Amino acid sequence: MATKPYVIALEEHYQDAEVKALSGGPGAGRDIVERLDDLGALRLREMDEAGIDLQVLSHSIPGLQAVDAETGPPLARRVNDRLHEAVQRHPDRFAAFAVLPTADPRAAADELERAVTKLGFKGAMVNGMTGGVFHDDRRFWPIWERAARLGVPIYIHPALPHKAVIDVYYKDYAEAHPGLLRAAWGFTVETATQGLRFVLSGIFDAHPDLKIILGHMGEGLPFLLWRISHGLRGSMKEKTFRDIFCEHFWITTSGFFSDQALLCCMSEMGIDRILFSVDYPFAENPPGTEWLKTLPLGPEDTEKLCHGNARRLLKL
Repeated sequence: MATKPYVIALEEHYQDAEVKALSGGPGAGRDIVERLDDLGALRLREMDEAGIDLQVLSHSIPGLQAVDAETGPPLARRVNDRLHEAVQRHPDRFAAFAVLPTADPRAAADELERAVTKLGFKGAMVNGMTGGVFHDDRRFWPIWERAARLGVPIYIHPALPHKAVIDVYYKDYAEAHPGLLRAAWGFTVETATQGLRFVLSGIFDAHPDLKIILGHMGEGLPFLLWRISHGLRGSMKEKTFRDIFCEHFWITTSGFFSDQALLCCMSEMGIDRILFSVDYPFAENPPGTEWLKTLPLGPEDTEKLCHGNARRLLKL
């Protein structure tokens, strides 16, 4: 029998009780909330049952992107310290992405450095926008400069679309189809727009070592790389959109266990840029790891997807 590959999953969520009290949490059902609240026996048992060896933990939406500039920095320190304690209880099973108080970008940059250099975190996750502003805005560049200098990635994760977008695009159907605002469409559009704006902003020219992760098979951008690059060919002459995206972005399989989508992303970006993730507990572990057993890949590429690419990117 073939040996089971070591499996690292790196969009795996939890929630801190203090942040939950402030934000109300992600608005999920009881079963999901129970799993978000757990960093012990329940989570470990479900990892074992599915064959997941290591989770990189990250805070659920809305995280600290919904917290003001005064409250955010001391709260981020407390949250990251508590997450560090949870990782230390099971260091062979957990690693972590930091929360960042993005409403105060310089404090966020300092907290990223503390989390990486003092707590051993592997980068950070940022959810949606901050105060209705996309994170390519220059006010946030101190965060990206620090991430590039530290050599750690930032995971750009979805949150609910801007209220104005909901009102114009989705309100006619959101009540009957609440998933439309989330995984079914709204999350994807908002996060793909954030990725697009990062490329256009010039941030990668200023900080060429910056690394960005997008979940959910790149939020649709790999499928659209040719068309976006073609559409921007008149204004992007030195490097195409594809060139920049494939140099600075990694993507994950979180909540997206499709052979066809994987093969498309591999054709556009290469297997070295794709990382296995589940999106626990919003997606269940077993469908993800069962999918790994039937991948249309050879052993070397399967190993890269399951753990090799994550080890290299996160320095695990």
